Amino acid sequence: MISLIILITISLLSSLAVTWLLIGFLQRRQILDRPNHRSSHHQPTPRGGGIAVLAAIVLAWITAVELGLLPETLLIVLALAVGLGVICFIDDLRGLGAQLRFISQFAAVVMGLAVLPNGGLFANELPAVLDLAITAVVWLWFINLFNFMDGIDGITGVETMVISCGLCGLIWLTGGSDWIFATSLTIAGAAAGFLIWNWHPARIFLGDVGSIPLGFLLGWLCIAVAGQSPGVGSVPWTAVLILPLYYFFDATGTLLSRLWRRQNIFEAHREHAYQRAVIHGRRHDQVSAAVAICGLGLWLAALVITPVTAIGGLLAAIIMVAGLLAWMRRPKT
Repeated sequence: MISLIILITISLLSSLAVTWLLIGFLQRRQILDRPNHRSSHHQPTPRGGGIAVLAAIVLAWITAVELGLLPETLLIVLALAVGLGVICFIDDLRGLGAQLRFISQFAAVVMGLAVLPNGGLFANELPAVLDLAITAVVWLWFINLFNFMDGIDGITGVETMVISCGLCGLIWLTGGSDWIFATSLTIAGAAAGFLIWNWHPARIFLGDVGSIPLGFLLGWLCIAVAGQSPGVGSVPWTAVLILPLYYFFDATGTLLSRLWRRQNIFEAHREHAYQRAVIHGRRHDQVSAAVAICGLGLWLAALVITPVTAIGGLLAAIIMVAGLLAWMRRPKT
């Protein structure tokens, strides 16, 4: 317990401190997100806060490995996330192109799959090759939807804490691997430290350097939890799916809607439900707080209802997310 307190303290405080340092550095270097007609903010704001989040996670995970709380193979996953972050930051500064970004993500996913402890999302239900192929596609989409959804103050910090703390809860309830609990906890701490500076009105944005690696790490942890062997520590994949369900529905639903209307899905837009909520007059913090409240409901569905009835838990989660999406898209009265 003391070791876990040390880890979350390290990740939270280092994220808080490095983000503060980054604000001044990025402002001096004019690395700013400047508002345009598709933006949800109105002032030039430093982007690249993900550097602080990644730095905090790196420091906490290396410390955990030294304390014997994490297996050394986790450093491979961490190195892949850092590599994605570096590529994203260079892309922000110079523009590397979508093709190179996708290739780097695909390569990271393939190498990440190779170090999964127990196979993919459906390791207990499908043949290994099919399981890993489906898992790779889902993981790639998760990485990108995590990036697409990072469009208003606080939302990705909140979602990161919903998923990582939810994974902690699942591991605690099922008696699963302690290292998953430790890694999820440190990610939550890093997100909390950053969120202090990113809450509305944000003084810094996460940027692709943060959202892409976070999507990669959280995706890997979700797969690792869902793929645990049956018996002690076994977690139904439906319980894991419930945790990021809001991000999945908003991003996927918006993509399918744009495809249906034959719009360019690669063009930036403001059609996600959370963006519509801001357009309708709701503040960023109101929308992010609503995501947090929905996250509490998703915890209830995943941790309490799903162990009794998987279908019931998933249905309850879908109803809650549908309610949140309807509220976001309804004009403010």
